[in-house]
Amino acid sequence: MIGKKQSWTESLLVYRDIRMVRILLLGAISGFPWVLIGSSLSLWLKEEGLSRSTIGWAGLIFGVYAFNYLWAPIIDRIQIPYLTKKLGHRRGWIVLMQVAILVSLVVWSYINPTQDLALLISVGLIIAIASATQDITVDALRIEQINANEGKSMAAGAAMAVVGWWTGYKLGGVIALFTAEYFEKIGIVGYWQATFLVLGAVIILMNIGLMFVHEPIKTDRQLKQKQTDKIIEKNLGSSNIITNYISWIMGTIGGPIISFFKKNGFKIALGILGFVFLFKIGEAFLGRMSIVFYKEIGFSKGQIAIYSKTLGWITTVVFTLLGGIFAMRSGTVKTMFVAGGLMALTNLLFAVLAWTGKSELMFAIAVIADDITAAFATVAFVAFISLLVDRTYTATQYALLASIGTAGRTTLASSSGALVDWLNGDWGTFFVLTTVMVIPSLICLWLIKDKLKLGAK
Repeated sequence: MIGKKQSWTESLLVYRDIRMVRILLLGAISGFPWVLIGSSLSLWLKEEGLSRSTIGWAGLIFGVYAFNYLWAPIIDRIQIPYLTKKLGHRRGWIVLMQVAILVSLVVWSYINPTQDLALLISVGLIIAIASATQDITVDALRIEQINANEGKSMAAGAAMAVVGWWTGYKLGGVIALFTAEYFEKIGIVGYWQATFLVLGAVIILMNIGLMFVHEPIKTDRQLKQKQTDKIIEKNLGSSNIITNYISWIMGTIGGPIISFFKKNGFKIALGILGFVFLFKIGEAFLGRMSIVFYKEIGFSKGQIAIYSKTLGWITTVVFTLLGGIFAMRSGTVKTMFVAGGLMALTNLLFAVLAWTGKSELMFAIAVIADDITAAFATVAFVAFISLLVDRTYTATQYALLASIGTAGRTTLASSSGALVDWLNGDWGTFFVLTTVMVIPSLICLWLIKDKLKLGAK
């Protein structure tokens, strides 16, 4: 029976669920590390005199996010001594990764980029690996906060996860930029190194907040995985150390992949993977070089913090929540078409800013428009993937789909700096090209839209 469609007010009330607050915090924990290896690292290297190409290629460390699904089965099964018993399986992994990031920030505070660039990038890679590993558990814990039959709550949870991610990213960026600018003004030579110590304190606060996120005590996930292992082991014809290991590998890695293709069909599954890979490439090219563009066109760190971080965060929060409601009422596919088209158009605003020169008004308009479309696109994307996930393989399957999406944004976008250099610093043309990059994903989605099985059991 088809129920009465909810009003916008009734849909908005879904956000009052206490689980949404917990998901908000999980999102912030996930988004914050991107400040460290994204805008903070890029601006640090820029102010140390390194080239745009070097900054762009340094972004290859983001590539680990594209492959974290490879070790997701390990995270699903291996328990952390002491931490798992005291905090729970998911939270134990998150705390371990947070500690790794905290130690890395302390090491960064002692590094001179011009003298130890290789070491700096290596430590950044450790942060990226810890963050990517943490994301596997964060996403699984976020999905497991909501029952499989709560479709509207899942869409709302996706919105809150996105709000949380952008909160961690945007507000973390505000703290980083204002702290670095303050330390620079008072004469601290290694002002970025000192800033990373302050950001380490934020990591500690996030771990304290994590203690308020409940983790389900009972789960049949591991039981079902072991049952899959037994079936595979039985088909192998014998039981010994080697066959046990083979069945474990096949059950935890092969199982989620087979489940995904079996549910959607081979052609549609490939179409989904193609769309996931291509959807945010244009946004990634723009985002990777945006802070370098802001600096070159003449904006100060304070102005960047106000317009790109603080103002952008407020806009993102509001329109992500609205995007969640839109996705609940209109469906994730329609939301992605709308967001994809707007995403392409808003990239042109940055081209206008590049062609007309420094303008705080134009800067504000471009940033607001970009954040609005990014909010709609991201919440639809997260809800889309969450609805495809098999609860037996929550961490592994979500990590696989998210990693494929990240692969397009990180591996290809790492050449963004080289592209600007190839264009001889023609930022206007660069932003026009990022607009064109959005189109292939929308074509891909159009070809599969009528055969998608979102939320199908």
